[in-house]
Amino acid sequence: MFQLKFSKTIICLLFLTLAFSASAQTKRKAAKKKPVKEPTLTKTQPVAENDVMPVGKKNARPESESQTPSTEQTDDKVKTDARPAAADDKSVYFYEFSKSDFFISKIYIEHEDNGKGKITFQKKDFAEPVTDPIQLSAAALERIKTTWQALNFLDSTENYQYEKDFSNLGTMKFTMKKEGRQRAATFNWTDNKDAKMLADEYRRIGQQFIWIFDVTVARENQPLESPKLLDSLDALIRRNEISDPVQMLPLLNELSNDERIPLIARNHATKLIKQLEKKKDNGR
Repeated sequence: MFQLKFSKTIICLLFLTLAFSASAQTKRKAAKKKPVKEPTLTKTQPVAENDVMPVGKKNARPESESQTPSTEQTDDKVKTDARPAAADDKSVYFYEFSKSDFFISKIYIEHEDNGKGKITFQKKDFAEPVTDPIQLSAAALERIKTTWQALNFLDSTENYQYEKDFSNLGTMKFTMKKEGRQRAATFNWTDNKDAKMLADEYRRIGQQFIWIFDVTVARENQPLESPKLLDSLDALIRRNEISDPVQMLPLLNELSNDERIPLIARNHATKLIKQLEKKKDNGR
């Protein structure tokens, strides 16, 4: 009987030993399995980093692409800025008028042999001078070239200044650059017929293109000013203070059909068109 109980006790101890051993092995296996997961995570991390890298590359490409157009735009800007300088190099004839206390205190006109050029003027109520491109009409250009030739400007030594000083009327300056030669003459009044004729012609050119600038601004921003401007143009034409009124016919046609400006201004433009077309037909 004692032996039977002892045997049962031994068997129970064996079972407990086996169970404990199995539990220990299970824990060891579990402990061994944990390090296996770590390499898996370690392998996953580079993949995640690689997934991010292409995104970085994609972001980098637009930056490089955006830099390329920026450089091209900069180059274009440089080229655009250089164009007026190239045009200036082609300019042959220059006229300047200045009088500080006049409403238009400065007028500067330059143009090439073909009549293409620009005008720069300063008004009292403008903080900065205004520069606009100009194209002289064939008739005006012929008159100007004929007068320059009559002055024999490059070969002459005359300064055109009258014996008395009339600086209160403003100062004028002629300049010519041609065939590697250059000459300038400054005066405020002259009794030289050709010099006076040339100054008058450039004054009329200034009146014409400054009026064109004023009416263009009025159409866009101050349409109620247009009737006054049409009255002013009418008076300038009657006083022969516009270089070539016929050249303004296309603009006057636009004004006569521009509903942004008052009807009285449109009607006045139509009236001027009829007058100028009549002069044109008569060859005057």
